[in-house]
Amino acid sequence: MSDDDLHPLDARIIELLSADARMTNAALADALGVAASTAHTRVRGLVDRGLITGFHAAVDQSRLGRGLQAIVGVTLRPGQRHESIRAFAQEIRRHPDVIQLFFLGGSDDFLVHIAVDDSSAVRRFVVDQLSARNSVASTRTSIIFEYHRNALAADFD
Repeated sequence: MSDDDLHPLDARIIELLSADARMTNAALADALGVAASTAHTRVRGLVDRGLITGFHAAVDQSRLGRGLQAIVGVTLRPGQRHESIRAFAQEIRRHPDVIQLFFLGGSDDFLVHIAVDDSSAVRRFVVDQLSARNSVASTRTSIIFEYHRNALAADFD
């Protein structure tokens, strides 16, 4: 589906809910200038079509005592790559320090986004959870200084 196939009202719904997923149906309808039933039907249609896949809370990791975030690039060993990709992803994404896991094409096979309490915890994660695996050839760690969430999931202009 291209932007041209998306009704302007649906594009506006996505924009509004991307900025505030807790927006009530009544507030959404007011912002759109439509009846609440129309807003509800449109949102349901976007969910049914898979354009909206969930409604999520933005969590301040530092308030949970996890004030240090890092992105770890992981390269798997070439000979084990095919067998290891699925197993690696299933195991790593369940680790409590992992916020997001990305499977990539390019120099890294995965990017692992973690949130931990300090630099020692980053080291433990990289050494114990990643480097200790036979399937991992190398890792590259970058510390996140600041994070700015883009409120809009898509730009329809």
